[in-house]
Amino acid sequence: MMKIGIVCYPTYGGSGVVATELGMALANKGHEVHFITYNQPVRLDFLNKNIYFHEVFVEEYPLFIYQPYELALSSKMVEVVIQYDIQILHVHYAIPHAYAAYMAKQILKDKGINIKVVTTLHGTDITLVGSHPDYKTAVEFSINSSDAVTAVSKSLKNDTLRLFDIKKEIDVIYNFIDFEKYQDEQFDKSNRANLANENERIIIHTSNFRPVKRVHDVIEIFNKILQKIPAKLLMIGDGPLRENVEKLVKSYNIQDKVFFLGKTDDVNRLLCHADLFLLPSETESFGLAALEAMAAKTPVISSNAGGLSEVNIHGTTGYLSDVGNINDMVNNAIKILSDEKTLNQFKMNAYNHSLQFCQDNILPQYECVYRKLIHGCC
Repeated sequence: MMKIGIVCYPTYGGSGVVATELGMALANKGHEVHFITYNQPVRLDFLNKNIYFHEVFVEEYPLFIYQPYELALSSKMVEVVIQYDIQILHVHYAIPHAYAAYMAKQILKDKGINIKVVTTLHGTDITLVGSHPDYKTAVEFSINSSDAVTAVSKSLKNDTLRLFDIKKEIDVIYNFIDFEKYQDEQFDKSNRANLANENERIIIHTSNFRPVKRVHDVIEIFNKILQKIPAKLLMIGDGPLRENVEKLVKSYNIQDKVFFLGKTDDVNRLLCHADLFLLPSETESFGLAALEAMAAKTPVISSNAGGLSEVNIHGTTGYLSDVGNINDMVNNAIKILSDEKTLNQFKMNAYNHSLQFCQDNILPQYECVYRKLIHGCC
């Protein structure tokens, strides 16, 4: 049994979800897991006796325009490591977590404690924020100062090596999901009638509605699909572009075909009724949303960006298109949706490929990283 501290953003975003699922999976295997962040992670289940949550408080002080979260986080890490004899700090997202972990490591070293730090890179912490000139030096230093570094895709590893002068070895450990949450028998298939008519296909998109997700493309693609195939579109999530996207839907007069469901914990229940998943993103370090769709036997139409080609296999689990190539995405979607036999084959292909990203395959890889740092071997 290992004692592991996990530092993450407690939000609906991919890195927070992955970190939370990882912590719960580790706890289920008997490890003691301590989450350290400013809010309870959205998917955290406290019913497991091996899970603990430590809230980071940032006191308001009039001298600071921006409150120093990194200092409060480092102090909380030190406190938790000492109080609970933590062996590993696993930080998700380079900014500010890897940098805060380095500060905590130095403080603990002065106290005679050699804490090991694992940094997992998730995407925009490298390709967008981390590579910005204002942060690049600190991010590069933090990565190189970590005891172990992992990335969630080969694409992200290559981006990191291209953008930074990295001296550390980067291990690729893919994201994973719990397949028990996507089993058909859990869900009442009769509920499909509440979402769409029998002759209509159900298409889904989930995201944070930010520009990088190209949510306007989702509406454009769907509107063109509608000209050939009866369908409904479920838009799951929320974010800054939602209002603009809703206006676009009204401009096409398809309000009765598009439903904005906001943030929900029932994504898996909705995906089990879906016929197609749209993800035309500008970039995706991995594509966790696509993997979740595939686990629910839903084929994917996506851009060929970042790590998506490592998840969505062109012509097998769905199709890949160049970013912004709406017409190609529409044509590929119609190929899948027009014929029942073709659709069912893509559904099974998507599910079968997604199985390689199951928890039982991925979790031991993280445990191996931890044990190497603590004991020198797996």
